[in-house]
Amino acid sequence: MDDKKKEMIVREIEHWRRSKLLPEHYCDFLLNIYDMHQQDQDKKEQGGLFGVTPSKIRNSNWKIWMLGLLLIIALSFTALNFNAFELPMQIGISIIFLAGCYGWGSSKLEKEPIAAQLWIGMASLFLLFIGVYLLRLHGVQASVPVVAYVALCSVVWILTGLLARLALFQLCGWVSLVFCYGWLLHYQLETLSWITLQLSWMPLAILFCWMSWIIHEKNSQAGLVFFLLSLIVWYMPELYAMLYAEKYGSQTVQWLLLSKLLAQAGLLFAWRKKWTEWVV
Repeated sequence: MDDKKKEMIVREIEHWRRSKLLPEHYCDFLLNIYDMHQQDQDKKEQGGLFGVTPSKIRNSNWKIWMLGLLLIIALSFTALNFNAFELPMQIGISIIFLAGCYGWGSSKLEKEPIAAQLWIGMASLFLLFIGVYLLRLHGVQASVPVVAYVALCSVVWILTGLLARLALFQLCGWVSLVFCYGWLLHYQLETLSWITLQLSWMPLAILFCWMSWIIHEKNSQAGLVFFLLSLIVWYMPELYAMLYAEKYGSQTVQWLLLSKLLAQAGLLFAWRKKWTEWVV
């Protein structure tokens, strides 16, 4: 509702009050109802998909529509002809798109946090996709460069989460690094026995839990991320063994997973007064 209509409604109610057409408390009641209605309308108008609300669409002019159309045409043309461009141009286009998404998302963090997270999330996924795609497109088939690039993306996600104070991005970055570490173990160690598996992962889970305790007072969000990460890493040996159940034995994996679940539940219960302070 525009300002003129708002003023007209309020003026009419005030006219009823002055003319004694309605008792004064009735007029107050109508004004309160109108204010509540306006607040509900304002809440509905906030947000929208990527910050685009119905009122913005209704009040837009043809110039904005033409600009949006030209932008869509440019993006479509670029996407359809992306493989025909030279590598420097492909990298340049990707950087411009990433900078636009990250920049727009950063500008929306305070006013429209949901839209900001969508833009930053889209940029983060695009960063992972476009790098792996370009490596494959230009004949880089070896797994080492691909995993190295995934590790680089993970670091970018962690830094993005720290700068934007988004715990989910930090956790995704760390989990991605953990899987890169798992790949390194798989391809660098010739044999992975049960003892080797546990020694490769359990100290890491304890380290993350200790880091959560160390930094939770200075940065509670990072403390929460490391605590959740320690819970995930705790089960990584069993998750790895599930992929090679014929080697380690499916029954053995199930019993070990059950024992770890019970052990973790017991530890969390016994230390519940401590770790709840870290993550809350």
